[in-house]
Amino acid sequence: MLLSEVYLGIGQDTFGHLIRSISIGKLKTYQIYEAFKVRCHLQKVNTESLRKAVPRFWARLEQHEEDFAKDLAQAILVSHLDMITAILDFLGVPHESGFFAKDMDAKPYFTDGWEERVLEKFRGVYEEPLLIFYINHLRWELLGAVEPYRPASPSVA
Repeated sequence: MLLSEVYLGIGQDTFGHLIRSISIGKLKTYQIYEAFKVRCHLQKVNTESLRKAVPRFWARLEQHEEDFAKDLAQAILVSHLDMITAILDFLGVPHESGFFAKDMDAKPYFTDGWEERVLEKFRGVYEEPLLIFYINHLRWELLGAVEPYRPASPSVA
């Protein structure tokens, strides 16, 4: 599965919501603001420029620009490290403030049904599109998933 397929699987409206959730402050804190700005072909990164860029970003994902998809994921996820640490703690996955150690094999912590358990536990705490995106990101990055995870509930387009 390509990371761009994770985005395409959630739909453009939900994707736009994820883009609007990017924290400019977190991009600067983690020193990825400039690289993100360049990768996104933006003069300036702010809420308005991100909102206006959603259709262009979507078109790039439809072209399966995987490096772009990875940079977007990084921006989205560093903006929500509180959610990431809560999920990893819930699953019992060792981490350093939401980041995995370089040589760690996290696969054994993701037992059958972990996606549903995470969604059930954190639905209502964090926005469902963000939860589903992170679940799919983990499946892509760590587990080599072939298909995106789609929950049984119809609440995510």
